[in-house]
Amino acid sequence: MILDQTTVPTSSNHAAQPNLDRLRERLNFVIRGKAESLELVLVCLLARGHLLLEDRPGLGKTTLAKGLAGAIGGHFARVQCTPDLLPSDITGFNVLNQRTMEFEFRRGPVFSDVLLADEINRATPRTQSALLEAMAERQVTVDAHRFPLSSEFFVIATQNPSDQHGTYPLPEAQLDRFAMKLQLGYPAPQDEIQLLQSDVGITDRTSVADEPVLATGELAGLQHAVAQMPIAESLQKYLVDFATATRRHPQISLGVSPRGVLVWQRAAQAHAFLSHRGYVIPTDIQHVAHAVLSVRLGIDRDRPELLINELLETVPLPEYREPKSAAKR
Repeated sequence: MILDQTTVPTSSNHAAQPNLDRLRERLNFVIRGKAESLELVLVCLLARGHLLLEDRPGLGKTTLAKGLAGAIGGHFARVQCTPDLLPSDITGFNVLNQRTMEFEFRRGPVFSDVLLADEINRATPRTQSALLEAMAERQVTVDAHRFPLSSEFFVIATQNPSDQHGTYPLPEAQLDRFAMKLQLGYPAPQDEIQLLQSDVGITDRTSVADEPVLATGELAGLQHAVAQMPIAESLQKYLVDFATATRRHPQISLGVSPRGVLVWQRAAQAHAFLSHRGYVIPTDIQHVAHAVLSVRLGIDRDRPELLINELLETVPLPEYREPKSAAKR
């Protein structure tokens, strides 16, 4: 959608903002001291993407996934990925009913609203591929039969550092299905002290906050509103110019794909929506850049964030004027 630089439509989603604020508060209750990372988690959710977390054990990744599922009123499922995990352990399988002598489909954990794929890179490539169709098309195919998944299906996958033993690197096609890659990191000392002083244990934090914040179907409406967020053609050209620069850079073996450009635009729209703004500005694009680009760029050096910063500095942003009606909002 192209935004006329002189006018901007009035947002019809003001009523949803209080619930979004409560959702933000809920996640910050479940995971202390990570407001910036949790904001990007919400961006990923509203953009209908999937999230890859690469971090050390014990930092709250499972707690985050369970807390998010409870807050949106969704069904939560968890898969512990191991080398002996089979694709059918994720998607489900057909079993013979001895009474009717007919095959019945037993659904796997992928039939959920929020799926936590823990240590995804410990699973074999064959098992990893079982998630490709689910993440891209929100459906699975078993024995030539297609089964639709939840329209709000959201994958949070955790990944061990690639230098650990017993890991299988995620292929480029798998990585490109994720909208973002984040790291939660260790909490600040004061936040960790508050956690120790709290009378709510780590495993109990999600059960205390399991009452849904969003009504049934409300998340799908918010995601639709994000997809309709106006964005100027000049900003869309910037996204394409940036993607072209990554494809030509000598230190990047795999540039941003067209799917990646679409994901980046949608994430910028979601960030604008969470910022209570009815249109996208350059700051939205740059704010989500690292999370979106780090998961899909094949970078031939150890510090990808340095190269992303370099590209953000060298690819010129367009001259941009905020819509005149912005002052009235």
